Amino acid sequence: MTSSLAIRRWWTIMPIVFITYSLAYLDRANFGFASAAGINEDLGISKGLASLIGALFFLGYFFFQIPGAIYAERRSVKKLVFWSLILWGGCASLTGVVSNIPSLMVLRFVLGVVEAAVMPAMLIFISNWFTKRERSRANTFLILGNPVTVLWMSVVSGYLVHAFGWRPMFIAEGAPAIIWAVCWWFIVQDKPAQVSWLSQQEKDTLAETLRAEQAAIKPVRNYGEAFRSAVVIRLCAQYFCWSIGVYGFVLWLPSILKNGSTLGMVETGWLSALPYLAATLAMLAASWASDKLNRRKIFVWPFLLIGAIAFAASYALGSTHFWTSYALLVIAGASMYAPYGPFFAIVPELLPKNVAGGAMALINGMGALGSFVGSYVVGYLNGATGSPAASYVFMSLALVVAVLLTLTVKPQAQPQPQPRASAGLAATPLEGK
Repeated sequence: MTSSLAIRRWWTIMPIVFITYSLAYLDRANFGFASAAGINEDLGISKGLASLIGALFFLGYFFFQIPGAIYAERRSVKKLVFWSLILWGGCASLTGVVSNIPSLMVLRFVLGVVEAAVMPAMLIFISNWFTKRERSRANTFLILGNPVTVLWMSVVSGYLVHAFGWRPMFIAEGAPAIIWAVCWWFIVQDKPAQVSWLSQQEKDTLAETLRAEQAAIKPVRNYGEAFRSAVVIRLCAQYFCWSIGVYGFVLWLPSILKNGSTLGMVETGWLSALPYLAATLAMLAASWASDKLNRRKIFVWPFLLIGAIAFAASYALGSTHFWTSYALLVIAGASMYAPYGPFFAIVPELLPKNVAGGAMALINGMGALGSFVGSYVVGYLNGATGSPAASYVFMSLALVVAVLLTLTVKPQAQPQPQPRASAGLAATPLEGK
């Protein structure tokens, strides 16, 4: 029964989670291709303003993280994500018909607002369905929607832009979210107790395991107490710095490659895809090892350090060694993505369920703020200097700070030994490493 229960949850829940976050990431990351394909020239956008417009998404994303997480935690993930899918698909498609700069700025900001709750809501959703010793892998399958989407989106967007231009690209890539919203509504339930495809015994076993895990965590009264805790403050600062590197890389990689070579948009699309293939493999390996060894930090900071070194080395090579520099960018991209699963498994293991969702939203919100800084500053530096060299230094330094902050994170309390559930789902204690 244990094997049957585990397999059924993985094959039923994770494809839904993966597709949903994939569509969210598609509609936020394709702006980089529009920038490389001439949206700035068509609308008369200056280089400095282009950086701001590209980053506006993350301001909207930052401000609405916590309200969305509170609604998802106390009311319904299902309803929240349903309306988010419809609204962000509409905003993404409308980007393809904008005719002026103010409209584009409003759409980018609103897109961030309606996508803001998706990440914390899906993390809360996963915590309702998966135990502690499964959570790093479950988180990874959620966040794999990021690199896997950019992997195929880079190729598809390259072809769409080449054949039709940036406007049809936005329209075509916004529609799937609206279609998926209908599917989501009919196939998703918030909690295991609400589904018919699990037996009552399986529901009870899973509920018992999740209750035992919560009993082993030190109680926290409210969000205020959680937000003031040292571990949350440090993780917020860490994710802020980490996201500077990630989103500076994601949003401007097509432009960096296009400007650093004589390649066309199709070739740029293929080259932009390779770092995300490497990232996908690295994420799967890191999350599997993290759950297997029940350790988290050791699968976060070393990868970020490798990413920092790769950026620094790419800077040191300069623009005269394009292919070697590109290989280092592949390494940097893979290294920055690898730790996501273990990282987002830390909070539910240190904070109880009544505040964990809000804490993850706060951390993710600070990541959005870091994303705003990264996407804006990297775009500005590229435009001001005419070279990505300064951007590499900036992203490298941000990742080094993230490494140092990760090393300072300490568990607030060690979980107590737990009785093993009858179906063998109970998790092992957190080592805090």
